[in-house]
Amino acid sequence: MNIDIKKLARTNILNMQPYSSARDESGGIQGVFLDANENPFGENNRYPDPYQQKLKQKISKIKKIEPNQIFIGNGSDEIIDHIYRVFCRPGKDKVLFFNPTFGMYQVAAELNEVEIIDIPLTPDFQINLEEAKKYFSDENLKVVVICTPNNPTGNHINSKDIDFILENFKGIVAIDEAYLEFSTQKSYLNQINNYPNLIVFQTLSKAWGIAGVRIGMAYANPEIIQLLNKVKHPYNISVLNQKAALEVLHNQEEFEKRVKMILSEKEKMKEEFKNIPIITKVYPSDTNFFLVEFTDANKVFQELLEQKIIVRNQSSKIKNSLRITVGSPEENEKLIQALKNIS
Repeated sequence: MNIDIKKLARTNILNMQPYSSARDESGGIQGVFLDANENPFGENNRYPDPYQQKLKQKISKIKKIEPNQIFIGNGSDEIIDHIYRVFCRPGKDKVLFFNPTFGMYQVAAELNEVEIIDIPLTPDFQINLEEAKKYFSDENLKVVVICTPNNPTGNHINSKDIDFILENFKGIVAIDEAYLEFSTQKSYLNQINNYPNLIVFQTLSKAWGIAGVRIGMAYANPEIIQLLNKVKHPYNISVLNQKAALEVLHNQEEFEKRVKMILSEKEKMKEEFKNIPIITKVYPSDTNFFLVEFTDANKVFQELLEQKIIVRNQSSKIKNSLRITVGSPEENEKLIQALKNIS
């Protein structure tokens, strides 16, 4: 597909001179650092690598993608914000996404003064393609965001619908794969070289288990990565966070073990839910959580809170529903017992 990324990006972003940090200007040379006004004493006294080269090399090996196709953000939240900053002119341009979905897409759009085209998912939580494609000819629609598997519904989005959007929409297509490791769905990473307008973002917060470290990864063609690097804060990932991310990525065996345990626990919970009368429906899940419909979700939510069991009330988006994360075996047992007692 022939798409000119420069025509999609904001003119002021293309023309701006990004901040040049001391580490940029030294060219990565290791030696006597007298360039950044750092304190010469202390364990973490030096500024971190602004482009996280060691971390990108490790991710590159795991994901089989070139380092210059990787952007690392302070969580996926930063990546979402930067995509809007690069491609959407405040007060003029638009973003399209499909609700219910991850709430930060809307928050970041409102923060950047980007108009929102909000298309409801179909009753089985899939993309309403007939409705969506009506907007593809709008020259001010710059970004389409797709979350798959989707949060909070838990299901993956049909790949044929995503493929149609990639083939027919000429703006940026951003695919959020935060829950991919829990799903059998294939990643869109292998499509980046086929679609210059595609951005895939993932995270170490879910399957990799370091939500507190705040590491999100965006994958795209190098031209898009350069633009994201232009607008990011100079040292957006701390030394400590880069080290923590490298440590967890070096332990692939533990990662696979934990994912396997979560999926095993998920199956046990699914069976237990069948025997709880106040549960009226358990939606299909390709994630590490369930969307569960109750006879009275608000009441169940409050009663669980009183027992210090915290779930997410989604009733404002999906009637009488709670989003329940798969926890440890002990946590899951407490939840199941509490639901049985409420019943």
